[in-house]
Amino acid sequence: MKISANSGQSFEFEQEAFMRLALSLARRGLGNVWPNPAVGCVIVSKGQIVGRGWTMPGGRPHAEVVALKQAGGLARGGEVYVTLEPCCHEGKTGPCAEALVSAGIKKIYISTLDPDPRVNGKGVLFLKKNKISTSVGLLEKEAIRLNLGFFLKISQGRPLVTMKTASTLDGKIALGNGLSKWITNESARGFSHLFRYIHDAVAVGSGTVLADNPELTCRLPGITNRNKPRIILDRRLRTADDSNLANSARENPVWIVTSDTHKKHKLKKLEAKGVKIILSPLSGDPKTDLITVLKHLGKLGLTRLLFEPGSQLGAALLTAGLIDQLVVFRSSSIAGNDGVGMIGNLYLSEISNMPKMVRNYGLKIEENYLEVFERPE
Repeated sequence: MKISANSGQSFEFEQEAFMRLALSLARRGLGNVWPNPAVGCVIVSKGQIVGRGWTMPGGRPHAEVVALKQAGGLARGGEVYVTLEPCCHEGKTGPCAEALVSAGIKKIYISTLDPDPRVNGKGVLFLKKNKISTSVGLLEKEAIRLNLGFFLKISQGRPLVTMKTASTLDGKIALGNGLSKWITNESARGFSHLFRYIHDAVAVGSGTVLADNPELTCRLPGITNRNKPRIILDRRLRTADDSNLANSARENPVWIVTSDTHKKHKLKKLEAKGVKIILSPLSGDPKTDLITVLKHLGKLGLTRLLFEPGSQLGAALLTAGLIDQLVVFRSSSIAGNDGVGMIGNLYLSEISNMPKMVRNYGLKIEENYLEVFERPE
């Protein structure tokens, strides 16, 4: 049975199965490999899988190197299925394209080209020059979607933005008096921590810090990664130096993005606790400021950013057209009209101007629900 790839090439069903496995392996790296993309690689010899790999924490070693090490001599004469074009430039590790040639690989299937100008097509050209049969385009759309944050960082200079929220059945994130613990059940809250794990960093506004004094850590058994930045958008530098975030900055990174340089004493106190201060020219215009902040964070290497905003920041992200993915955990409770809405005022005057999202999938978590939406193509 043959299938058609986006590039117009035809591939056997078996080849698609191997690439789907590579994509599954790549997902294991999400949130832990920035500034690099999450890549998966499968090596096949005589119809049998002899090597598997995915990008390791911190972005190296790369998936191809891991798979080649596992395959050893069995890689010679084999086929490689990799979700992103192998690198061909000198980085912190040697070029993967050279490693594949040295291992004696005879054929390679690549989902999509690497958008990084240092690679973009050069890896494929190197492989072909070294007599490796090379095909590009197998499950290309799936591979781009998997690493959309990396592609956005290259093309727009910003990371992928996911907005995550927990709401009542009628779309409220808190009661009228501000109480929000807990709207969703324990299982849903545990599930929500997985989204922190698969993103490079989590971000909130200063209003959330003042109201909830959150920790923003990923508290799941067996997950020990403590290198995810917790980011506060705080133009007026309102974050207290005795907040939970400031007090834990030496254990888990905390970045505060601000334009306030006048509170020098407070800046010094926060920095003394290990908080990284990122000075950014913020004007007070939500759309302009958000774009400025996201591009600054993109320059720092972030590819996947999880926002857990209050209603005002959520409205600003939506109005600016910056939400790539919306994750909603919804309880079966009802807060009423005096509750705090998931999204603040949008000041719309026409039905046709309402922002739209496309539902991707949903899950039932006991009596709660998870729904994931994406930006329309």
